[in-house]
Amino acid sequence: MAQVMKIAIVDDEQDMRQSISQWLSLSGFQTETYPSAADALKTIGADYPGVVVSDIRMPGMDGMDFLKKLMSLDSSLPVIMITGHGDVPMAVEAMRVGAFDFLEKPFNPDNMTRLVKKASHKRRMALDARALRKELGDGSTIMKKLIGASPVMSRLREDILDIGQSDGHVLIEGETGTGKTLVAHALHAVGAKAGKKFVVVPCLGQDEEDLGRRLFGPMEEGGQQPYVEEARGGTLVLEDIEALPMALQARLLTWINDQGTPAETRIVAICNLQEQGKTCEDCLRPDLFYRLAAMKITLPPLRQRGEDILMLFTGFADQFAEEYGCAAPTVSVQEAAQLMQAPWPGNIRQLINISERAVLQSRRGSGTISSLLMNDHEEAQPVMTTEGKPLKEYVEAFERMLIDNTMRRHKGSIVGVMEELCLPRRTLNEKMAKYGLQRADYLQ
Repeated sequence: MAQVMKIAIVDDEQDMRQSISQWLSLSGFQTETYPSAADALKTIGADYPGVVVSDIRMPGMDGMDFLKKLMSLDSSLPVIMITGHGDVPMAVEAMRVGAFDFLEKPFNPDNMTRLVKKASHKRRMALDARALRKELGDGSTIMKKLIGASPVMSRLREDILDIGQSDGHVLIEGETGTGKTLVAHALHAVGAKAGKKFVVVPCLGQDEEDLGRRLFGPMEEGGQQPYVEEARGGTLVLEDIEALPMALQARLLTWINDQGTPAETRIVAICNLQEQGKTCEDCLRPDLFYRLAAMKITLPPLRQRGEDILMLFTGFADQFAEEYGCAAPTVSVQEAAQLMQAPWPGNIRQLINISERAVLQSRRGSGTISSLLMNDHEEAQPVMTTEGKPLKEYVEAFERMLIDNTMRRHKGSIVGVMEELCLPRRTLNEKMAKYGLQRADYLQ
């Protein structure tokens, strides 16, 4: 997904444009030069793959108006303003409007290069996140459910996108309730087989003979096709493959080998890790395991997803509040910490259940989120434990939730959020970029 970052240099002085272009080109950047803001705006749009470096004083549309226009097109676009001596107050105002940073003339070329590299990295991260959202469905049900700003979820989305482009078999493992079948859907949706059949086969609790017949045939006359035929050319998902009897594992391996390479039908095997210390490798024939595990995705349990817990809770609570026609419950600082520290043995499924009960409880005007957690985990460790998590993680999670909720209330109005939270524009932009929040998601 990496792409070469462009640097748009906007300055009415030709010598300055050429000098900056030369400096940055020597550092490996692809530069574009424009003598005016109006010329630059013919090329620079919402998804511009790079950074803008602009003089603040120019004839026609000056740097400040140019900056405001760019921010209206894409508030995550890094813009570095170049100011003359004595223009520092104007530069500070530019930062408030949304500029990434500023340089005062005369400046050291090394400082310019360092600042552009920093801005380019930020831009690449923002564009990668945007591309992932688009690849995973552009607002589809799958994408809405694959949410999370934690590092493990960012890696998961990248893995889905990368592995989804392959036709190879995949092993997905994780605890109960972590969303393994959802990830299988996502892998199918982003790959070349997206328009083909997606067949899910539960292996747990099935009679061996009946499951073997339904998987491979032969079926009784007039019966449905075997699953391997029904899924031909598409994706065959085997849920709880650890429960597949050894004899059927042998037949599955033979069927996989007979397909050859590349496989016509992709197998996505889902392994439910319930027993502590037991892995999928312990439950499968070694030869089958290694055929399936060439590409493996291990889903993190909810308790390891830090800030995502609050994001998911508020998201589910909002959905249930809309369904039941009432307000979503507010989350105190203490309750936020408790949500993040709960053991969550049931993972996402358990969190959904808690969210719904919290909404119903709030509608009645009784109970608290804390009481729900205590009842749900009465046999578990106390909720308020540290587990080595730093204070910074709690603060960031609550901060993200606060900005998210405020953006929702103001329907994406940046001015309204700035006023309510007493945040300058630049700080709000930085925090939204940090937490993966997009203004467009809140507009109504």
